[in-house]
Amino acid sequence: MFTLTADTVEQIHDDLIGPGELAGRARDKSLEAALARVENRLAYGMIADVCDLAAAYAMAISRGHCFNDGNKRTAFRSMQICLLANGIRLRFETEEVGQKIIALAQGQIDDGDLADWLRAHP
Repeated sequence: MFTLTADTVEQIHDDLIGPGELAGRARDKSLEAALARVENRLAYGMIADVCDLAAAYAMAISRGHCFNDGNKRTAFRSMQICLLANGIRLRFETEEVGQKIIALAQGQIDDGDLADWLRAHP
């Protein structure tokens, strides 16, 4: 499976940030640590498929608050790139997936819920 590096996620973030938004990483948060949680789950067989992997990235990034701004957008785009790089193209409404990412970031759903939702949108 194609996995994301901290450099890749940082580039995704930098490409999303618009003028007037706070660029860069948050000082007291570690993107590498957030992504290591995903790698650890992968190493221990806790990720069954690409949807699990993409959802785990979305959760790590959205809840990790590793950037000064744009964490949820970065989480969504990283999830989407993970899916595409692994040959998965899903169909979903922008508003609906946006609400899922917000719910994930707020702890209303977890990565398992998001992975199930992704599987339901081939």
